[in-house]
Amino acid sequence: MTELVDENARCKSIVLELPDWPGHRAGQHVDIRLTAEDGYQAQRSYSIASAPEDGMLTLTVERLADGEVSPYLTDELRAGDQLELRGPIGGYFVWQDGPDYPRLMVAGGSGVVPFRAMLRHHRAAGGTAPVRLLYSSRSLEDLIYGEELLGRDDVHVALTREWPADWQGHRGRIDRELLDALAWPADRRPLSYVCGPTGFVEAVAEALVGAGHDPSQIRTERFGPTGS
Repeated sequence: MTELVDENARCKSIVLELPDWPGHRAGQHVDIRLTAEDGYQAQRSYSIASAPEDGMLTLTVERLADGEVSPYLTDELRAGDQLELRGPIGGYFVWQDGPDYPRLMVAGGSGVVPFRAMLRHHRAAGGTAPVRLLYSSRSLEDLIYGEELLGRDDVHVALTREWPADWQGHRGRIDRELLDALAWPADRRPLSYVCGPTGFVEAVAEALVGAGHDPSQIRTERFGPTGS
């Protein structure tokens, strides 16, 4: 491990240099396994935050108070430490190169991590397909990759709990009304990706289907409230 980067009060990005890394597709994840001195092992999956074109592999981890792995990764890990890692893993929730049909990405909280990799890959590869990210966060302070994402024309942030008095973005949750305003119409057959907590993912996917989007064009990745 070469570097730790603070993303917000609970999240850190872990930058890894892996000489034998086989490469990955934007949207894939890895498994990290920790082994205690008594032999007890805990393993968790983390999305890859870096594009295939980036020189290093980056993982962004949100610290959960009751987690077995994330507290060590965010609080105890230091530059120079080694990690047991397996991957890349996954072939469903990945960026699809090819035709220039629109790509819609909808993120709740730390569900934005794989979308950072997708946006970076799209730009590095010179992609021409229209892309759009809708990102739900509790507040500006809770944003992950805020400096990188804020101000981009293809990124729309919805703040659900707190916002500055001069906030020009959406106030409240990503709902059917916001999706109708910012998602491409169903007849354009966008490929949609939704990532975040289970309830968020289910609500967004249901709203997209209700707006006429083909369920086969909606790819979801979800995580529960505990386990990391």
